[in-house]
Amino acid sequence: MRFEVWAPQADGVTLHCDGARRALERDQERAGWWAGEAAAADGSRYGFALDDGPVLPDPRSRRQPDGPDGLSAVVDHGRHVWRTEWEGRPLPGAVLYELHVGTYTPEGTLDAAAERLGHLAELGVTHVELMPLTPFPGRHGWGYDGVSPWAVHEPYGGPEALKRFVDRAHELGLGVVLDVVHNHLGPSGNHLPAFGPYFTQTHTTPWGAAVNLDAPGSDEVRTYFVQSALAWLRDYRLDGLRLDAVHALHDTRARHFLEELSKAVDDLSAELGRPLFLIAESDLNDPRLITPRAQHGLGLNAQWNDDFHHAVHTALTGESQGYYADFARAPFAALAKTLTGGFFHDGTYSAFRGRGHGRPLDRTRVAGHRLLGYSQTHDQVGNRAQGDRLSASLSPGLLAGAATLTLTAPFTPMLFMGEEWAAATPWQFFTDHTDPELAAAVRQGRRREFAAHGWAEEDVPDPQDPATRDRSCLDWSEPRREPHARVLDWYRRLIALRRDQPDLTDPDLADTKVAYDEEGRWLAFRRGDVLVAVNLGKEPAAIPVGTRRAVVLAAWDEVEAPGPDGLLHVPGESCAVLAQS
Repeated sequence: MRFEVWAPQADGVTLHCDGARRALERDQERAGWWAGEAAAADGSRYGFALDDGPVLPDPRSRRQPDGPDGLSAVVDHGRHVWRTEWEGRPLPGAVLYELHVGTYTPEGTLDAAAERLGHLAELGVTHVELMPLTPFPGRHGWGYDGVSPWAVHEPYGGPEALKRFVDRAHELGLGVVLDVVHNHLGPSGNHLPAFGPYFTQTHTTPWGAAVNLDAPGSDEVRTYFVQSALAWLRDYRLDGLRLDAVHALHDTRARHFLEELSKAVDDLSAELGRPLFLIAESDLNDPRLITPRAQHGLGLNAQWNDDFHHAVHTALTGESQGYYADFARAPFAALAKTLTGGFFHDGTYSAFRGRGHGRPLDRTRVAGHRLLGYSQTHDQVGNRAQGDRLSASLSPGLLAGAATLTLTAPFTPMLFMGEEWAAATPWQFFTDHTDPELAAAVRQGRRREFAAHGWAEEDVPDPQDPATRDRSCLDWSEPRREPHARVLDWYRRLIALRRDQPDLTDPDLADTKVAYDEEGRWLAFRRGDVLVAVNLGKEPAAIPVGTRRAVVLAAWDEVEAPGPDGLLHVPGESCAVLAQS
């Protein structure tokens, strides 16, 4: 087997494989590369020693059986026999479901999660979006402090378990999307700096030195992350990737890293003959992210839309702290603006940032499915002091309103696991750092962060306490009980309506018409012949819909068709979806 590694600063590289040692030779064709052959097979343990240093795992390791600091293991992807012929499932018309493997089931493994995929197929979602799977120290964590960006966290089951999960998802008609992190690596187990200039002090990020995308040596670093992304899509037959916090990818080169990545993914899609897509997380509100490369954009297929979330959240809860302040002044107006224009901050002044923010979307050129809409995510739940979901403080009727706004808006909807049955379990911030100093720093930092907002130390869960993770696991007995069963049925009905009513997947943002009453706390919008009415107030609302010729397709509480006066009477904390007859 051929082994190779990029180590431009080394004077010598020794391969250690299955107890044998072999000095690698400089690659005469590629500067900084070392290569050589050695006897090896699937499962062989190996690592590289640079000069007289310790044996380190392969930067391109496909498997870390003993964790980030252990030896790498050879993975022969050709050994896996795929059960499913899969032609892919594109993003337009999709309903995504964000899932954290470690808390989706008490077992916290990919195999256990695969056994619960039937629930999602019955729910009607089209794609499972897995939170990061790359290895990190310990057993349990969110995954955003991972290292070895080509490998699968061993406690989740490793590479073969991911293939079994994808196979099962595809058998059920579900696409699989993976959350990948290119903007930083975790603080523990990251050995890349020993091999080469993977990071640069030219830019700084919230995690320290930036990934080197534009300084000397950045050609190989860019290729490293592009090839890692392609490996997930090719070797594991994934359907798409979610790119974490792309606003933290500092790149001053004329051709941005994201443009390079989107081109490579499009080329792989053409080669494989199935659709592949990239979804960005970004707080820039910059339409260039999702503008095609031919139109001088970066060519990503979609991005998360936090503005929609913030508008929905403030309308539901009345919260006004932090970034909610800009939306809380007139939440229904903010919601109306996002429903019709995509972004709320489209160049407007943001009091939270103290400056103007964002840029308008061209609604004639940007389809609605290129924005993801959601009322809850891992970030928006888990980054609260106690990880409380909307279900902790809102009535079932208001939760039904949140579901209706999310699943009938002109965006690609995304649900956060357990949301569909109003899970009573929280989703808290948890870690399992093996370094005692790092564990203490994370614990103290978390408590210090929320102490500044008035939280007592004892009220902020300890991230290192195993009970914090255990509390965050879904309770699979809940969907069979009320009020969870009723909420789950509502989600199923809305997803079915989205599938059966073409107007609800129409990508034309400009076709959405909105009316609202800030004081009355109701909002209604029309998409083609479909009318959606949501009353978040406690009192009944008479909502003018301008037509008598409408039939009720679904209603949370009993709602009759509009009368001769064209008014739709919606009970307090209730909602309805109608269609022009």
